[in-house]
This record gives sequence, C-alpha cells and structure tokens, in this order.
Amino acid sequence: MMQPHKIQRGFAIIAAIFLLVVLAALGAFMVTFSNTQHLTSAQDVQGSRAYWAARAGLEWGIASTTATCPTSPTTLSVNSFNVIVTCALQTYPEGSATINIFRITSVASTGNIGNVGFIERSVSASIEK
Repeated sequence: MMQPHKIQRGFAIIAAIFLLVVLAALGAFMVTFSNTQHLTSAQDVQGSRAYWAARAGLEWGIASTTATCPTSPTTLSVNSFNVIVTCALQTYPEGSATINIFRITSVASTGNIGNVGFIERSVSASIEK
C-alpha cells in the first residue's frame, strides 16, 4: 500500500533568503568599488596639482639663482602644498673660465606620510650660468 505524498512547504523561503544574501553581497561590493573609484580620481587630481606646485617651486628656484644658490632649503606654500626647494652648486674649471652648474630640486607635498590623503611630487633641473 502506498502512502500519499506529503506536500513540501518552505523551499521557496530558502531560495528567497539565498537570493537576498547574494544580492546584498553584490551591492556591498559595488559600493566599495565605487568608493575606490572616487578616491582614486581625487588622488589623481591632487597628484596633478602637486606636480604643478612643484613645478612652480622649480621655476622660482631657477629665477632666484644668480652667481650663487638661493638659501637652501627654501619652504614655500603653493595652494595648500608645502614646497621645499633645494639648490646645489657645483663648479668646474674649463680652461681659464669656471662653469657653474646649479642642481635645483623642488618637492611639493600635502598631508601626512601614511595617510590616504598624502600626495608628493618632485621635479628637478640642472642649469648652467
């Protein structure tokens, strides 16, 4: 003699809970990914601003050199960036003349080392006067 089949109940709730967990995990991943994209974009803009601040410090160093280096290191402030300009002078005799080579380095930074918002760019140039 065969027993009648019992009606199974509750299977749909298990599938619905599984689907909700998977969709919540996917949503959390998308939020994290979006935040990372925004942070990367902001750091890219700040990196470009830091480069131009360092470039401004380098231009100042080039314009300030005469027969000697300007006071080294010199700290400037350019649009919320700390710019440190250093200069090193090397002299070389060439026949009866003396050649002066100035090595100017400019480093622009903002924030503290180890923080997410820390940005630093460095440019340098060698000039002969």
